Formats: sequence, C-alpha cells, structure tokens
Amino acid sequence: MGEKVLMKGNEAIGEAAIRANCKAFFGYPITPQTEVAAYMAKKMPKIGRTFIQAESEVSAINMVYGAAGTGLRVMTSSSSPGISLKAEGISYIAGAELPCVIINIVRGGPGLGSIQPAQSDYFQATKGGAHGDFNMPVFAPASIQEMVDLIQDAFDVADIYRTPCMIMGDGMLGQMMEPVEFKEKAARELPEKVWAANGLNGRKEHNVINSLYLEPEALEEHNIHLQEKYAAIKKNEAKYEIFNCDSDCDLILVAYGTTSRICKNVIKMAEKEGIKLGLVRPITLWPFPVEAFEKTMDNTKHGYLAVEMSCGQMVEDVRLVANGRKPVDFYGRSGGMIPEPTDILDKVRTIVGGTK
Repeated sequence: MGEKVLMKGNEAIGEAAIRANCKAFFGYPITPQTEVAAYMAKKMPKIGRTFIQAESEVSAINMVYGAAGTGLRVMTSSSSPGISLKAEGISYIAGAELPCVIINIVRGGPGLGSIQPAQSDYFQATKGGAHGDFNMPVFAPASIQEMVDLIQDAFDVADIYRTPCMIMGDGMLGQMMEPVEFKEKAARELPEKVWAANGLNGRKEHNVINSLYLEPEALEEHNIHLQEKYAAIKKNEAKYEIFNCDSDCDLILVAYGTTSRICKNVIKMAEKEGIKLGLVRPITLWPFPVEAFEKTMDNTKHGYLAVEMSCGQMVEDVRLVANGRKPVDFYGRSGGMIPEPTDILDKVRTIVGGTK
C-alpha cells in the first residue's frame, strides 16, 4: 500500500491530472470547483506545464480545443452554469474527435441556482451535452479516491477513442476531504496520435483539425463513423458496482456519486427491519451500465428505486433498461438539498409494504 494523504476533492483532481500527464489546463473560477483551477495554477508552471485562467468559460473550452489538437493531454474544469457555456466548444471537440477531460462539479440549478451539491446535470452530460449527434463518456465517482482513479481512466479513454470525457461529481465531492492514495495504474495501450496538428513530422501534408462538413453526404458519413465509435465505447467501457444483490431483494436502489453512499446506509437501516435492499451504482453514466440491470433484474421483487439529487433524470434510463419488466420508482431532492436516509427508507417502506 502506498502512502495516503488527506486532500480536498478539488485539489485531488488537480494532482491526479498532473500524475496522468496532463500537460495543459484552461479554466475559469466558479464555486464549488474553483480549487481545481487554484491547484493547477500553483503546480503546473513549476513543472513546466501550462496553466491559463481564461477570460471566460467560452475561451477556456476553445483553448482546450486548440491544445488538444496538437496531441497534448488537456483538461478543463467548471461547475454547472460554466459547463453550459462550454457546450458549443464541447460539441466542436467531439466533432473534431479530440481527446480531453472535462470536470463538472455539479451545483444546484437551473440558472445560477445555488452553490450547494446537486446531480441535476445528468441529462446535459449523458444526452450529448450540446448540439448534434454525439455522446461523451461520463464518469461518476462516489469518493475522492475513486475520483482520483477515474481521472487516469478518463484520460486513457479520451486518447483511445479520440473523444472528450467528463468526470461528473457533485459539489460535496469537490469540497469534502478524504484520505487518498495516488496509485500506479497499469498503462492501457494507447494509439499513436498520428492525427495531431503538430507540424509535418515526416508527413507530406499537414494534419487539419476540423468539425465542418458542408456536404451533407460527407457529414452523414462522419456521423456514421462517430456512432460506430460510440458503439465500441458502449461495449467496452461501461462501469458499475452491484452491492448486496446476491440473493433475492425486496427492492434494488439505483444511485450514483455521493447519493450512493447515503443509499448504502439505507440498506443497513432497512436490514434491521427485515427489508432486503440491494444497490446498483452506475460508475459510468454514459455509457449507461445496462449489464448491471440484466444481472439483477430477476433478483428484485418490487423492482428498482432511483435515488437522485435531482427532480428525476437518471430514472428515465433505468426505466428504459427495465422496459416494463420491473417497476421503477423515484425519490429525489433538488436545489442543493441532500436526501436523508430516513426519508429514503420511508419511500422504500411505501413500495415494499411497510416494515416486515
């Protein structure tokens, strides 16, 4: 075991990115993720890497586009309204097939909302995030340690598939402190970046980075290529945790991020009342881990209960996967309110028929 250090989530993100060989960071301050940029501002110049605080989120994401186009590992971070401002650039990056990592430490909305934690950016992150037919892998850590580990995964997936990847955590993960260990991970085999716009490098012609296709036939061909890539990501990169579902459950909770940690407490509380609960925890929100539900569908008497810090977003994907085979219920809090274990348990009781 390596040495563990106590770190705030946002600062751990920065350190993990540096250790994943992130060469450039472009960002703009917004609560509750500002410490990511502050950490990178302090550390990156000291090791010969690039940090720029852009004049806006729009500028930051376009700087990411430019740097990623040269083949560098690049990252930006923001929180909900800031991600909305980056949306056009994210679509350009997806269209130009550029690898990068985007951090979203989610706060309550819509609008300026609050600076409290939320999960109400699920639709934005998983249903494209901007205009056009595209998706990006979205990782949802449940602890600071997992957030650190997933940053390396996100950079690798970005490079392998030439795609933007998002780490989406709620405001609690950014602001809380936990012990973390920066582990040496086995390197994945990464393709050479022969597409990068980094000079001729022995080529006869310069590489061109572009997402503009004026001929509809050419754009459709490009979209078909992108969809084939997304199909490969769905096949190879879905991640999930199945907890306490090894025998027949009265009900299976579905939750991600810090909400899943609350649900694990609910499972212990329910057990004292003779109610058997399980948990399916998506670690990738896109691709959504369909396999986890296929494995547990026959193990739940009353179906699934999606628990979210939103008005109900992930629950739609759970219902799509269940496809009428099992009932799917929802419990959520919004606006920065955090679900209480006792309230979740009350909802469980109404579904399974009270204390057994």
